[in-house]
Amino acid sequence: MAFKPRFWLGISLFNLFLVALLGSLMRYKIGFEFPHFNQKYIQYAHSHFAFAGWISHTIYTLLIHYLTRKTDALVLKPYERLLTINLICSYGMLVSFFIYGYSLSSILLSSCTIVVACFFAYYFLKDLRKTDENKCDNNWFRASLWFNIISSAGTLYLAYIMASRNFNENWYLAAVYFYLHFQYNGFFLFSCFGLALNALKDRYPQFPYSKNMFTLFFISAIPAYFLSVLWANIPLWLYLIVIVAAIVQLFGWLKVLGYLKQVKVKVSAPDKLSLYVFLFVILAFTIKLFLQLGSTIPIIAKLAFGFRPIVIAYLHLVLLAIITVFLLVYSYVQNLLHRNVLSALGFVFFLSGVFFNEVVLAVQGIASFSYFIVPHVNETLFIVALLLSMGTLLLFLSQVKKQSDRASLTP
Repeated sequence: MAFKPRFWLGISLFNLFLVALLGSLMRYKIGFEFPHFNQKYIQYAHSHFAFAGWISHTIYTLLIHYLTRKTDALVLKPYERLLTINLICSYGMLVSFFIYGYSLSSILLSSCTIVVACFFAYYFLKDLRKTDENKCDNNWFRASLWFNIISSAGTLYLAYIMASRNFNENWYLAAVYFYLHFQYNGFFLFSCFGLALNALKDRYPQFPYSKNMFTLFFISAIPAYFLSVLWANIPLWLYLIVIVAAIVQLFGWLKVLGYLKQVKVKVSAPDKLSLYVFLFVILAFTIKLFLQLGSTIPIIAKLAFGFRPIVIAYLHLVLLAIITVFLLVYSYVQNLLHRNVLSALGFVFFLSGVFFNEVVLAVQGIASFSYFIVPHVNETLFIVALLLSMGTLLLFLSQVKKQSDRASLTP
């Protein structure tokens, strides 16, 4: 039985819509008087479901699809079971966190997703050996799955803090940033790099890939975690290593851009939207690395970590403008999502929402430096959240409509 990536990605898009819907609810509660539901619980549900139900589920699906193209000796049943279990846990966390916050049920379900990650890594790494791809190419996938497992240490410690009520703010923040760093700078980023570079090599055999690209990002990934905890007064020797890590990542990315410039891209008219979206991701990632390097300056780090809008803007830059947009456009280019007017419109709405979200959050954050309150900023962010929700809904409906059209043509 063949793997059906469009089916699983259709679920991904529905999950993304739910994530956007929760974001809209949070923005509505901030901008208007709406006493129902617990804002903190909605935030927990929003973040955990975004990571497990949207990004992790989508990456798992795309990695399985990658394997199916590289080897015929693939047993699909374990992967499909893991995808199903991960989805059950994700929906369970969505409901549990929304109603109870951190509770026994939400902690158990969160722990189950870690077990799924371990089993997925076991099966995938075993099957990766069956491919005839260059080992250097597949190192991105190996590293990404190991980072996924490593990040679980932060989740487990957070669960311990919440269950034991033994709260220490510094350790709590360190655990949160540990999980976030090894998810978005580890699991998410390395998976996306692996998918993108292999797709480039498939389409443009002349792409001048170098294993140094992987080496530069890998050796800097672990020390780069301490960029997130510069507020903890780390020792000077570690601070210097952090600066070097930030420089190495930027240098590695500049090498990637240099390689991309050497590729002569021929784009047909239907693919122009995809090219513009990829350029959007490239620009966002470049900004992310420069901001990361800038945060090594103590006064900038103090300002950044001291104002919540700046932190939220940075997280959204990574998770929305880079990871989410890349996963969508990669699926689109690989013909894993149906191309029609609704999907194109959904992309436009979603990208507009991502762009305006970053602009408004950046303005709010910069204004916070002088303690200036931007008028109607919460209402504006709510409208932007609705724009994101509309974009994800259109993307989901574009896939459902295509399936229904095909079903109606079947005799």
